[in-house]
Amino acid sequence: MEAYLSFDGNCAEAFAFYGQCLGGKTLFSMTFGESPMGAQTPDALKGKIMHATFEARGQKIMGSDMPPGMAFEGYKGFSLSVQSKTADEGQKLFDALAAGGKVTMPYGPQFWSTGFGMLEDKFGVPWMVNCEQPPAAG
Repeated sequence: MEAYLSFDGNCAEAFAFYGQCLGGKTLFSMTFGESPMGAQTPDALKGKIMHATFEARGQKIMGSDMPPGMAFEGYKGFSLSVQSKTADEGQKLFDALAAGGKVTMPYGPQFWSTGFGMLEDKFGVPWMVNCEQPPAAG
């Protein structure tokens, strides 16, 4: 399964941001204007993303901008989750994704992991960053 995110007109900006944060890239992107319906597309929508696929860390997410007439209501009831090999790597991922966003649970050690945190990025997308490394047995 892959997540599909709908954006409020800033899908290209979000995927570029995720590329910087996660070391990934957009594999495919088509605007409404580039689609077969491009000639009938209103000018304000032509440069918006009809569909894009992003890949980082062996995972893909897809996304698009909401067309006019469809209300963007934010993101509820899920989080994108990214795993790190070490607590330091997790902290770097967390800090990068949190830039301009809102931390909902600061990154730090947990009983199951040497690092875990939750945030909403600057586009309102909820994320969990989890380190795969368990804490040292005590």
